[in-house]
Amino acid sequence: MRIETDSMGTVEVPSDHYWGAQTQRSIDNFDIGRPTFVWGRPMIKALGVLKKAAAQANGELDQLATDKVKLVVQAADEVIAGRWDGEFPLVVFQTGSGTQSNMNANEVIANRAIELAGGGMGSKTIHPNDDVNCGQSSNDTFPTAMHIAIVDELNVSLYPAVQALRDTLASKADEFAGVVMVGRTHLQDATPVLLGQVLGGYVAQLDFALAGIRAADDAARELAIGGTAVGTGLNTHADFGVKTAAHISGEMGLEFRQASNLFAAMSAHDALVQVSSALRVLAVACMKIANDVRWYASGPRNGIGELRIPENEPGSSIMPGKVNPTQAEAMTMVATKVFGNDATVGFAGSQGNFQLNVFKPVMAWCCLESIQLLADACRMFDAHCAQGIEPNLPVIQAHLDGNLMLVTALTPHVGYDKAAAIAKAADKGGLTLKAAALASGEVTEAEFDKWVNPQEMTHPA
Repeated sequence: MRIETDSMGTVEVPSDHYWGAQTQRSIDNFDIGRPTFVWGRPMIKALGVLKKAAAQANGELDQLATDKVKLVVQAADEVIAGRWDGEFPLVVFQTGSGTQSNMNANEVIANRAIELAGGGMGSKTIHPNDDVNCGQSSNDTFPTAMHIAIVDELNVSLYPAVQALRDTLASKADEFAGVVMVGRTHLQDATPVLLGQVLGGYVAQLDFALAGIRAADDAARELAIGGTAVGTGLNTHADFGVKTAAHISGEMGLEFRQASNLFAAMSAHDALVQVSSALRVLAVACMKIANDVRWYASGPRNGIGELRIPENEPGSSIMPGKVNPTQAEAMTMVATKVFGNDATVGFAGSQGNFQLNVFKPVMAWCCLESIQLLADACRMFDAHCAQGIEPNLPVIQAHLDGNLMLVTALTPHVGYDKAAAIAKAADKGGLTLKAAALASGEVTEAEFDKWVNPQEMTHPA
């Protein structure tokens, strides 16, 4: 162990770790659950990017000596690269401002910078507060890191996965554009649709969800940096926030900007509430798509059975040969978790008091978890289900032939009431629709064959 100090006194810290006194206090005081920001490492990377950008900005503004800037940047680059992930042990459930995670980053980067300069860890020749945290407060750095991490994960992880699934479904819609099948409303038979139209509906849902997420993504690119403690910018250079945001943009290859109102950026996190709600819309679409697919593929002998999906693994430990729609099940479970995360984010976002919201870590964690779960689920559903979807043409045709709602095509010719009577007679008598229609005397065989054309019923008359 070695002795580190902070404003409250001395603390014993493991000598083989780079963290310092405040990180150790958090480890000791917040043994609540085991989720940490190492999960997916987006927050650690974001904190490293932020500290690097802050040092660069402070150097340009003559707020930090050039030699210190170089060392802090080098240490931060190592954090960004993932070299020191094991030095970030803190759980999500800590102080609501994220102060301890901010100080964790400050301490690790400061001690590593000291080591790079040939000094002894804990000596504070590069100070975690005065140097690494120069011109900053946890109240503006942690929400800045939250936004960096979330925007990065949206662009790197989520968009490619959802776009790939969307493109697969669009390709399938084109491939099966001419397949006529029974439409269903209220879980009851309805007029015909094309399989291409059904799949195209899923594509439109994903496009809508992506558009909403991209709009929320843009709003989340406004950063709180430069507000320091309460939004006034006390103890920082007037140009620090703008310059730091510019350096963050350069590092990430994504455009970020200082928030137009720093008070709102620190006391409320409406942008993350918007991101979370947009992710919920995507989860709703995924739930709909996955449920439809597993219903269409139900059976194989005694369900709907109109689609065939890949058989990926055995489905039962007792029933030989059983195969289940497991990708659809995984997707729907992910959707329920995203719904729960969104409820947490929404409630947490409503709890800002005066100049600070103190639910930041849980908001970041829930948003990041939802992004990663949706990205993984879409990627797996695409690879192991959507790409293998095929129509079961004999079943589709048999169901279409027995669909009593084809009678709707007779309505313009015989009227609603007579058409309804024909359908009911067919149902009660166990007749085909054609047989019941001819028995009614309302139509001839030639008229029935001309008017009741399922393909022609899939578009406006």
